Amino acid sequence: MKQSVSSFSLKRILFMGLVVTLAMGACKSKKKAVQPAPTPAPKEEVVQQAPPPPPAKSAEEIAAEKLENSFNAVARASSVNAANQTIQETLAMFSNQETPVLIVIHEENGIKDYDEPTTIKKYLEYLKDTKKNLNYISDIRMDANGKVSELELRRK
Repeated sequence: MKQSVSSFSLKRILFMGLVVTLAMGACKSKKKAVQPAPTPAPKEEVVQQAPPPPPAKSAEEIAAEKLENSFNAVARASSVNAANQTIQETLAMFSNQETPVLIVIHEENGIKDYDEPTTIKKYLEYLKDTKKNLNYISDIRMDANGKVSELELRRK
């Protein structure tokens, strides 16, 4: 009977050990058992993009810039010969020497009042004589050959 009591005690101890082991396993959070360890977020490579190129200027904008520079050069010329040289270079940008130049003196409700119309040749001579460029280009029209066919100016 001693053997059966000791085997009974041994079985009981083993059974109790199994229950305790299962109880300890049941107390653990199931989230940890289900979810794997968090993986580090993938590093995004920072790719620097070149800034977009500025929009291309239209032919009218390019011509207007050149004409503004030419008008200022004629008005600030150090000598008559330098002014005449710049005038000849500027006239090459126009369809002819009689290209109309309109100077807006007043505008109200979209209606423009113009000074007496002149030609580009006369306007350039005026700049040479007065040595002042008081106007800026407000509108420019080009012909099919890329030459200026009409010019509208305003007071600065």
